[in-house]
Amino acid sequence: MGTLIIRLGIGLLVFFLTSASSVFGSNICTSRGVTTCRACLAVHPSCAWCSQEVFGKGGSGTSRCDLKQNLVKGGCSQASLEFPSSTLTVEENKPLSGKASGVTDDVTQINPQKLRMVLRPGDAKLFTVSVKQVADYPVDLYYLMDLSYSMKDDLERLRTLGNELALTMGRTTSNLRMGFGAFVDKTTSPYMYMFPPEAVTNPCFRIGTDCHRQFSFKNVLSLTETVARFTEEVEKQQVSRNRDASEGGFDAIMQAVVCKDKIGWRPDASHLLVFTTDDKSHTALDGRFAGIVQPNDGQCHLDNEDTYNNSTVLDYPSLALMMEKMSENNINLVFAVTESVVPLYKEYSMLIPGAVVGKLSRDSGNVIQLIETAYANIRSKVELELLGVPEELNLSFNATCVGGEVIRGLKSCSGLKIGDTVSFSVEAQLTHCPSKKSHTFTIKPVGFKDSLQITVDFACGCDCESTAQKNSPFCNNGNGTFECGVCQCNDGRLGPRCECSVEDYNPTDDDNCIQPPTSRVCSGRGDCLCGQCSCHLNEFGQVWGKYCECDNFNCLRSKGALCSDHGKCNCGFCQCDAGWKGESCNCTTRTDTCMSNTGILCSGRGYCECGVCQCTQPGAYGVTCEKCPICPDSCTIKKECVECQHFKRGQYAKDNTCNRFCKDEIQVVDKLAFREKSMNCSYKDDEGCVEHFQYYEDDSGKSILFVEKEPVCPEGPDILVVLLSVAGAILLLGLAVLLIWKLLVSIHDRREFAKFEEERAKATWETANNPLYKGATSTFTNVTYRGQ
Repeated sequence: MGTLIIRLGIGLLVFFLTSASSVFGSNICTSRGVTTCRACLAVHPSCAWCSQEVFGKGGSGTSRCDLKQNLVKGGCSQASLEFPSSTLTVEENKPLSGKASGVTDDVTQINPQKLRMVLRPGDAKLFTVSVKQVADYPVDLYYLMDLSYSMKDDLERLRTLGNELALTMGRTTSNLRMGFGAFVDKTTSPYMYMFPPEAVTNPCFRIGTDCHRQFSFKNVLSLTETVARFTEEVEKQQVSRNRDASEGGFDAIMQAVVCKDKIGWRPDASHLLVFTTDDKSHTALDGRFAGIVQPNDGQCHLDNEDTYNNSTVLDYPSLALMMEKMSENNINLVFAVTESVVPLYKEYSMLIPGAVVGKLSRDSGNVIQLIETAYANIRSKVELELLGVPEELNLSFNATCVGGEVIRGLKSCSGLKIGDTVSFSVEAQLTHCPSKKSHTFTIKPVGFKDSLQITVDFACGCDCESTAQKNSPFCNNGNGTFECGVCQCNDGRLGPRCECSVEDYNPTDDDNCIQPPTSRVCSGRGDCLCGQCSCHLNEFGQVWGKYCECDNFNCLRSKGALCSDHGKCNCGFCQCDAGWKGESCNCTTRTDTCMSNTGILCSGRGYCECGVCQCTQPGAYGVTCEKCPICPDSCTIKKECVECQHFKRGQYAKDNTCNRFCKDEIQVVDKLAFREKSMNCSYKDDEGCVEHFQYYEDDSGKSILFVEKEPVCPEGPDILVVLLSVAGAILLLGLAVLLIWKLLVSIHDRREFAKFEEERAKATWETANNPLYKGATSTFTNVTYRGQ
């Protein structure tokens, strides 16, 4: 336990000394105790090696692997310094084009086109890739149709849609070519009717009608600018009939993709392959039912009649092979399938870059709208794919989409319009040295012919290695190879000049091989020979250090993998590759896995940790926190998108974040119609008008906002009505006041009269005398008169 604690302490010290500055005489370069120039360069990009013959005190005692400035201070000449630097050179950098105008020889949709890098192990270089969706780009549209008997109505419908399809696509490009191919299934049992013999030539014999002999795939019409030819060839076609429910569509897709010359794919056009069927397709290994065990070779096998002639020899292609070939040939695949198999083909599309799925009506009547929508979806997204990247090279991406906001860990942008330019910041880091000296790989947008070609030269070796002297007299009379200023001793010899023989050395004091405060020689993982530790070989990995205290296998593991297979173990600590973090490098720094369908990180209801959304909004859940019953409903959320996308106002318009948050398609209608799986919404704007809109998601997951053209606003007041109303109100009020006054006066009079009547009734005087009468004479008495 004590040894383990000491070893961890030493490892911790080494870990913190990885900066370019020297701390207490040690740094990342000197801590590894490497003895060769190549091993020194692999320690850290800041390390340099001195190949000078005499260096340090008495030619030894000073580490030749050190920081460059330390070596110069120690007396190493510039000519003897081995310090390759990582560089980045742009070799081709044509500007992005504005419009194709039908001519694509000089059209550039990606910038730059060629890079060359020199990378040291552990070092990284940063570069930027810009991509632009050029307007009026040529389009090759190949219509690949299932002609099994269940598609009879669809064929009848397609015969009338050729011109309309050309006109619809003509709104997108002025340079359109159209082609047509058909498929059924492999021409052998159990996929084909073999009995009775009449069923071979007429598979519909059993159901009492005629149809075409079964075939696997045939190229009916190569890509052509003559739209009339498309309609003409489609009208000639007949349905056939196969035995089982599944079709041989993947065989047809493979041939349509790889037979570039026969199909007529132009190298300088956008390639659109429309695949229509009403059932699932056979995949790799299904051919075993017919005894077909040879894997599909991904090659073209069309005969002189443009028919696939190896359907009974080669198995159905796998999804991986299809994905590889479509990427090589820049094919955008559109699955136009009926409702029953939409979920299946959606799963396929997730594995095939550039593939989209649309729901086909029973008679293919909506195929034109489906193709138009699918092509718009393809052009509205730019996604980078990587071809031929070596495993020693780690690439991390940051996307700058419309609006200018940088989204970390993302290599795709959506919600784009024709003419928009997006950019991707790419960091390339060399994790360790490969066997080859250089490698070339490609970065390209899915479905584009344009690409960025990158050549990486691996700066893993030293120039001084080319002048190595075997059996050099400098190494104790030929006991080693003198390389880059040091002796690489032969077996059985040790020491700076190979002066020590292991057989003859029998030390009595191994103090130089014991690391205080322990008492174990070479940490118990090596032998002390000639006063220095010779570390044992270990089946788990490499052991190194002056006292054999370090190794590359005692680090934290995650799910059984050392450093989660995303980093290197260095003396007890994981050094994570670019794009990973954590003690065991098990936490990714990518955020694209946390992006919701609307392009908002964790739907704005949480944060992304280790590539997984941690929901912080109460009640929110789901992979991207997209579900939240108690959060603001869809109407509230989509209101802001209607405001900014349709009316060019609102908070998103002020913040210039409309393109980021709102990926919905806006369609203006006079009146909202009923649609299944839709939500009718309304809100009142700042002017008091009521806006009505409908939120709808189709089966492909595309969201559409149907907005009524005119809001419902309250009508303004009628002045005459207002004046008459006010006058009438005043008149009525006056009459009411008069009536009330009259009523009060009447009540008062009635009360007074009643009181008078009551007092009169109580009077007690005699009725003969008038109480008001006074006599005419008055009598006065003299009080002082006494009768005298």
